[in-house]
This record gives sequence, C-alpha cells and structure tokens, in this order.
Amino acid sequence: MFTINPNASYFYNPTALSWNKSTDCSSWDGVHCEEITGQVVELDLCCNGLEGKFHSNSSLFQLSNLERLIPAEISHLSKLYSLRIRTVYPYGLTLEPYNFELLLKNLTQLSDLDFDSVNISSTIPLNFSSYLTSLWLRRTKLHGVLPERVFHLSNLEILHLSDNSLTGPIPSSLSGLQNLYYLYLSSNNLNGTIPSLIFSLPSLFALDLNNNSFSGKIQELNNSLVQFLILSQNNLSGQIASTVCNLKTMKLVHLGSNHLNGTIPQCLGEMSALQVLGLNNNHLSGTINTNFNSENKLIIINLFGNKLKGKVPPSLINCRYLEFLDLGNNELNDTVPSWLGGLPDLQILSLRSNKLHSPISDSRTDNLFARILVIDLSSNGFSGNLPVSLFKNFQDMKIIGENSGTRKYVADAYSDFYTNTLIVTAKGLKLELPRVLTTYMIIDLSRNGFEGHIPNAIGDLVGLCTLDLSHNGLEGFKSNMSPLMQIQAFIFSEVLVTL
Repeated sequence: MFTINPNASYFYNPTALSWNKSTDCSSWDGVHCEEITGQVVELDLCCNGLEGKFHSNSSLFQLSNLERLIPAEISHLSKLYSLRIRTVYPYGLTLEPYNFELLLKNLTQLSDLDFDSVNISSTIPLNFSSYLTSLWLRRTKLHGVLPERVFHLSNLEILHLSDNSLTGPIPSSLSGLQNLYYLYLSSNNLNGTIPSLIFSLPSLFALDLNNNSFSGKIQELNNSLVQFLILSQNNLSGQIASTVCNLKTMKLVHLGSNHLNGTIPQCLGEMSALQVLGLNNNHLSGTINTNFNSENKLIIINLFGNKLKGKVPPSLINCRYLEFLDLGNNELNDTVPSWLGGLPDLQILSLRSNKLHSPISDSRTDNLFARILVIDLSSNGFSGNLPVSLFKNFQDMKIIGENSGTRKYVADAYSDFYTNTLIVTAKGLKLELPRVLTTYMIIDLSRNGFEGHIPNAIGDLVGLCTLDLSHNGLEGFKSNMSPLMQIQAFIFSEVLVTL
C-alpha cells in the first residue's frame, strides 16, 4: 500500500514499524479503538515517512467507523470528523481542486480540517461541513475572493487562511462567528477597511491581518479578550486610539509598517500584560511620553523608523524583562542614559540614526550591558574617546561557541505571531534581519565623532562577528590587532577588513 522512507521528513518517527500482527491493534502506536466495540476510530500516521499512494482498494478504506485520519485522501468515510494532512515542506503534497471539493462534499461530519502547506491551487469551495470548528488552510495556494460562505460557519473557533492569494474585503457576515477564537488572514491580497465588528467578536483571542492591503483607520477597540493584535504591513492611517489600552489582557500589539501618525498613547506603558510593542516604520511623532510602569512585562519594544523626538524615556528603566529595544531612525536628541545598561536582560539595543550626542562616559559600575549581543549607535553625534568600561562589561560577547549546533534567537517567545526585524550594517551591507541569532554579535559605532585609540579590551570579545568603527576620528590600536583575529569583519576607517 505504501512504503516508509526515513529521509522523507526531519520529524521521522516510524511508529508503524512497531505494529505486530500477533498483538491487538488497539495497543499499536497511532491507532485508537472504541472501548466497547473495539473498532478503529482514530489513525495517526504522521511522521512515519510515508511514500506512495493509498490505493482505492486498500483495506484502509474498509474502516467504516474511522473518525480521525492523519493523513488520508479519501472521501467516502462519512463518519470522519477530523482530517489533518500536513507537509513538512511547502506544497510537498498536491490535492487536485476537484478531489478537494469531492472530499468536502462527502465528509459532512467534519469538525476539524487541516491541510497546512498542501498545494490545493483552488478558490475556496462553498460546501464545508457546518460542524467545522477548525478550518486550517494556511499556505495552500488558495486564490480568488474571500467568500461570505466561510463566515457563515457559526461553529468556527479557528480560521487560518494565511499565506495564500485571497482578495477582496472581509465580509460583514463575520459578525456571525460568535465562537471565533483565532482569525489568521495574514499574507494575502485582502483590501478595504478593517470592519469595526471584528473587534466586537466576544471570543476573539488572536487577530492576524499582517501583510495585506487594508486601509483606513483602526476602529475603536472594545474587545477585552484579544491578546494578540497584528495589523502590520498594511496601508492603515490615522492615529492610534487610546482605546487600545482597553484591552487589559493584551500581550502583543504589532502595528508596524503602516502610515500611522500622531503620538504614541501614553497608556501603552500601563498595560501590565503587554510583552511585545511593535510600532516601527510609521509616521509617529512627538516625544515618547509613554509611562512604562514597574508592573510592565515588555520583552520587545520596536519604534524604529518614525519621527520621534526628545529624550529616551526614563521610565524604560522599569522594563526589567526587556530583551529587544530599537529606537533607531528617529530624531531623538539625548545622550546614552547609563541606566539602560542596568536592564538585566537587554540583548539588542539600536539607537542608530538619531541626534544623540556627547561623549559616552566610562562607568565604574560593573556588569552594565552584560548580556548585550548587538549594540548599534551608528550615525549619531557622539564624540570623545571610546569608553573602555563599556567593552569590558560586554560579558556575553566574551563567550564563543556556547550555542553551537542549536539555533537560538533573541526575544523569540512569540515568533509564531511576531518577527522582531532588526536593521544592521554588516560587512558594508545594510541588512534586514527577520530574527536575530544569539550567536550573531555586532558592535556598530560608525559615523560619529569618536577619537583617540581603539581600546584593546575589544580583543576580549571573542564572540564578536562584526565591529564597525568607520567614519570616526580614531587613531587605531595602542598595540597590535592580534586579539581581533576572530572577528569576521572589522571596519576601521572606510575600508572593510575581513579577518
């Protein structure tokens, strides 16, 4: 019927190889039988490395009481209520549009349908089971207008149609989804305004409309249950209404890469559950007058690419869990506050392209910026000598190879919802990092007015990948450069030196 290929998946776990004809199949891994009748009702074949086809005369199709099948390509198991077919690689499996519609037509009891990354290449059919509570068709090459029929499935709790080519507005029939918990429509070609009724759905927990063409203003936010709000990479305009702070349980707000203007609501810093605040690449102006109180749990603050002025807000000292702070490409006029170095978990600090100034004084306090991995102060107005104590305190940069073999990322707790993009310059190239590896360590102090010698303490930073000191008035090292041989790219004047 099928063969098992151990190279078919990274998640190879051949439970089927342990099946023994001499034992009761109810004891087999991946097989679940009804307790009274002993009939097979669930079959889980995921991660078995299956290849080939399920033939139409297979004994598998004689399991007429089967209720759960993972995976399957059949349409006459009328009692099936859960069907999940996923591929490790995008579009590794193709389901012809006709077979997709036939399957939906006959499986009228389905409550759970999941075809993640299966190539369907179809418009959205209209004959879904009315019992559906979960419809997961992410990355299936769906196209055409988003039909109202989908939003008439009143039992839906999860609707995931992201990473397709769907067009049109969100239908008003959305208001009928009173049980909807997750709504994922990101990375399509949807347009129009975001209907206000979407924020009145009583059960909505997560809303992801990232990377579409929605326009207009963000409507009043009244739903107290929403915890994840992702409206980034659209054409939204207007000001951020202070009603966003009515969402007391909100953990993540990402409104980046829109055309939002006005000031940042002061109350955002008072949302005690908020952990991710992404307002980057907008037209926000004024000072950062947000009052970050001592109860905040913020891990990520990204305000890159706005028109913010004034000082770095002193209340940031209350962000004890902060790992990622990007205030780059604004118009801040301040010195580098020494208290920033006292944030115990801060790993990424970008203040590039502002109007920051004055010498960075040497501090006698130990362990300032101890966990820093990326510090970017480029394109400002700093002057004076490079602070020796600053480099001596970069404790995590003095370690190399600790994470070898394991890919770990900075501030990665909500990577399914949010990508904490960082703009850096490395090896003379401007890069946009969608995620930052914990082994990727950068110091960029270029395009300032620093002078004097380069501290030899930099040589102790054995984990450092890129050091950019170009476009300053520096005179070089007091001794030879041998301590820097491990740095992949060292930029001293205007010339990149790859070591």
